[in-house]
Formats: sequence, structure tokens, C-alpha cells
Amino acid sequence: MTVARERSPIPNIDIGKEYDSPYAAAEVSYERFGKLAAFFGRNMPVHRHDRFFQVHYLASGQIRLYLEEAQYIARAPLFFMTPPTVPHAFITEEDADGHVLTVRQELVWQLLATLPRQETELRLMTPFCVELGNVPEALATEAARLPQLFALLAAEFTEAAAGRELALQGLTQLLLISLLRLASEAGDKQHFRREDLHIYHRFNALIEQHYREHWALWRYAEQIGVTEARLNDICRRLADLPSKRLVHDRLLQEAKRLLIFSGSSINEIAYHLGFKDPAYFSRFFLRDTGRSPSDYRAANLQAESLPPPIRFADSG
Repeated sequence: MTVARERSPIPNIDIGKEYDSPYAAAEVSYERFGKLAAFFGRNMPVHRHDRFFQVHYLASGQIRLYLEEAQYIARAPLFFMTPPTVPHAFITEEDADGHVLTVRQELVWQLLATLPRQETELRLMTPFCVELGNVPEALATEAARLPQLFALLAAEFTEAAAGRELALQGLTQLLLISLLRLASEAGDKQHFRREDLHIYHRFNALIEQHYREHWALWRYAEQIGVTEARLNDICRRLADLPSKRLVHDRLLQEAKRLLIFSGSSINEIAYHLGFKDPAYFSRFFLRDTGRSPSDYRAANLQAESLPPPIRFADSG
């Protein structure tokens, strides 16, 4: 293979930005498959979605699907799961329609935190496709539940009702659990990932656990069992970003979320994110966004609309 010498990295598609969705910053995003197909085309070239899990559920039609190095020709009803960074491509018939669920990877781990980590991670970090018409009888009820859950998700996503975010997360949690149960049907058909992809996903999982502790890169590499240089090389090839940038991006993402969705002070946010000096946090934020934390907050919402402060358990 000549992956390390590729001149044109596999494009990373941010659905919210590319599709101009009003929910671009949402933890959970939903859209009809047919609507996305009309926008992106029925012949979807190879691409990936960094930092997001994506589930396609087809209620009708046929698909020719490429998940990493595995190929499928499958007929609805079916679903396929693509973990973050997994290259995939597909071609669908004109009558193919269904649902597309996109979930930020950090939320996925939160929603499934009580499940056995090792088993859950192996399942979710492995792309798979399941034709629901072929599942064993013992899983028939589980398969029949999927379209109902997606219908509820679609209704909740389009209706701005009270408790919408909480409802979306609850439905997403139910869907993920159902998909994990049905993933057993993939069995030997699962295409286990190359070692580099496993290392990359392990790195992202460790970032999620420790980004507030400001671990040095050597410590991440030590936990994974690779050299710092190899870890950086893998990140550059798979995400087109250095390993340090991925850690910084997670801190920055959380800082933006707290600035927009909490009324906590900038000092409180800085301490919560592991910065010992709020002034250093402000310089970090300014360097990466071109704005101070206060300017970023002011640009995204009016001060009077801020919700009550979040009281952090570890903010002293």
C-alpha cells in the first residue's frame, strides 16, 4: 500500500457545513436519506466524517456499498454504521430512501458509558452493514423496532418542542443499543480494521477521557503502546492533522460549547478545562479562533439570553 504518499487525502465531509444545516453544531443530526441524496447525489464518492459516527437506515431500494476495504450489494431494509474516519462510498437506486443519523463521537461514548467498554468499542469502531430481512428470528423484534425509533427521531428533530435535546439523546441511545444488538448478525462478515485505524480510534477515545488533564503526547502514545512519532504519522495520514491538533481541537470544541450553552464565567470555564491560568486559556482560545472568549460568546448570543451558570464539581 502507498497510503503514506497519497497526494489527495480522502475528503472529510462535515454534513452540517456542506449541507448548510441550521443544526451544524448539534450533537445529534438527522436527515432523510432521499433529501441528502438529492443534495449530494446518488453516487456518493469515497469520503469520511471525522469525529462523527454515522448510521444510514434504508427502508427501500438497493445499495452498492464500500466500507473501508469491504464491499456489499445489499437490499433494504438495511442499515450500515460508519465510525469516525472510516472511508466509505455508495451508489443507490432512485427509489432508495430512509434515514441518516449523525452523532458526535464524544456523545456516543457518554450515552454508552455503562456498557462494557472493550466490547462496545470493538463493535462501534468496526464498520458493518446488516440486511434486516436476513436477521435470525431471535432478532426479528429488534429489527422491527428500528423504523419506529427512526420515525420518532425524525419527528423530534423537526419539532422544536420542550426538552428536544434530551429527547434526541434518549432516542439516539435507544438506537445505538439496538444497532449494537443487531451488529452481532454481522458476525464473521465484519471487516476488522487495519492496525493504524485501531490506533487512531484508541487515541481519540483517550483524548475524550483525558483532554481536560492536558496529557503530553508521549503519555497518549505510551498508553496506546506506540511511539509518539508513529502516533503523529498515523494522525496525519488518517485525519490530515497532527496528533497535537486533535487534542487542541477537542479542548477548543468544549470551550466553544460552554461559552455558548452555559452562563458560567470565562474563569470557571478555564479551570473546568484544566487551565491553571485563565489568561493562558484566553490566549489559547484567541490563537486558535482569532477571537477572545468574551468576543466569541458575544458574537454567538446576547448576554441576557445566557442560561444559568453550570456548577462544575471540580472547579473548586
